[in-house]
Amino acid sequence: MGARIGLFAAIFGIALASFSGPASGQAGLPATSAAPGSPAPWTSWKRVPIPPLPAFHPQQPTRITLKNGMMIFLQEDHELPFIHGFVMIHGGSRDEPADKTGLTDLYAEAWRTSGTAKISGDRMDDILEAKAAKIETDGDLESTSLAWRSFTQDFDQVFGMATDLLLHPEFRADKLALARQQEDTGIVRRNDDPDQIAVREAEILAYGKNSPYARVPEFATVHAVTLADLTAWHDRTVTPNNMIVGISGDFNTAEMEAKLRAAFEPLPRGPKFVTVKATFPGPTPGVYLAQKSDVNQSNVWIVGLGTERSNPDYYALSVMNTVFSGGFGSRLFQDVRTRLGLAYAVEGAYGASYDHPGLFYVAAGTKSASTVAATQAMLQQIGELKTVPPTTAELRNAKDQVLNSWIFHFDSPEKILRQQATLAFFGYPSDFIEKYRDGIEKVTAADVTRVANQYVHPSKLAILVVGNAAQFGTPLSTLGPVKTLDISIPMPPGMQQRMGQP
Repeated sequence: MGARIGLFAAIFGIALASFSGPASGQAGLPATSAAPGSPAPWTSWKRVPIPPLPAFHPQQPTRITLKNGMMIFLQEDHELPFIHGFVMIHGGSRDEPADKTGLTDLYAEAWRTSGTAKISGDRMDDILEAKAAKIETDGDLESTSLAWRSFTQDFDQVFGMATDLLLHPEFRADKLALARQQEDTGIVRRNDDPDQIAVREAEILAYGKNSPYARVPEFATVHAVTLADLTAWHDRTVTPNNMIVGISGDFNTAEMEAKLRAAFEPLPRGPKFVTVKATFPGPTPGVYLAQKSDVNQSNVWIVGLGTERSNPDYYALSVMNTVFSGGFGSRLFQDVRTRLGLAYAVEGAYGASYDHPGLFYVAAGTKSASTVAATQAMLQQIGELKTVPPTTAELRNAKDQVLNSWIFHFDSPEKILRQQATLAFFGYPSDFIEKYRDGIEKVTAADVTRVANQYVHPSKLAILVVGNAAQFGTPLSTLGPVKTLDISIPMPPGMQQRMGQP
């Protein structure tokens, strides 16, 4: 709380000082002399003295490892009478069978809506609503999760319900059918939005159509999932040594530890979860078109593979990324949008995931007629990243931008807890976030040029355009041979007949 008040006071003080100069109509008056012992006066915001940043040592949560391998993180925060908890569980969509792609989406949805043998999901909704509390389940690429929030006074009841759902779900056929129906709706409509098409096809190009990192649910794979599959997934993943529990909020650490030990320590250790092994050859270079005839603008993506956060060059790549595509002041934005006026929006990222390569992409939205020109301008900026070193101002601004935004990932005890749990989940050292600032500050212009030449290879990138080729003006083949992607949605025969399709 004190740190947040201090930050507000500092910002307010700077804002107040900026209005403490001469009043309107008195700009020509000389600055007054400072009183003895007071700070020297200043007349321009450009000369405001900026003190060095203090050392960054966020309050660390209490870390506990039970005998069965479960890891627990506890972070007290008594500012408000709430308690927030979560359970991170190894195993996500990348680990599901290819012929049942979509299993974890169905699992996460039916898990919460089904409830347990003691209480149905619908009844759970009613109880939680009356207490302004919630329990949620979710699934993503690397994990599934369960989370809850409640007033401090209701913690024992809500935690008991969450624990029952975690350990003893009772998957119900009607809730699986509902989840499947929702998944079907998403599949049917997945080509409505050109942005969604671009993201999906970019990942497929970068990782490969059959990669577990780019697989897309289809009707056949979704309808292959059964109640037995949901139960088997739960039994495989929900074991104490496969989970991390985090709780933050208004509680006493010793008392909370005792409650968690009582709930989880009797659980037997399970087999170690082994995640899928995948290779990452990168995209096949070329020009790819996803034809969409009902639009008058194009989504252009230039894609390749990024890196992992464990890479020693992660810091230099972060600064390089910001120089290149980090917001309004970046080279990409200033050239493609501001100077040339070729894009409504343009962005990029040299992605870095925790345990697999992220996505390197440069993306823009442009009117159909300027599709080729915008793509060429983007490619030129990628090339210049390798040949034109960052200026002193670019380097300084990029590092400031990275650090000034980074700190807001840790501006509350709950965020710090989440970060520490995530680091532990992926096997990173607990001081990783503390080293980040020092790593960024040490990056030089030479480092940026070095990593640009080492990691950015225009000849290995794929160009994806989602748009209406008839309106491009300059043919897309100007960029090279064009391969048209098949983005049609495969439908089982019975479903084709119900929807009136041949």
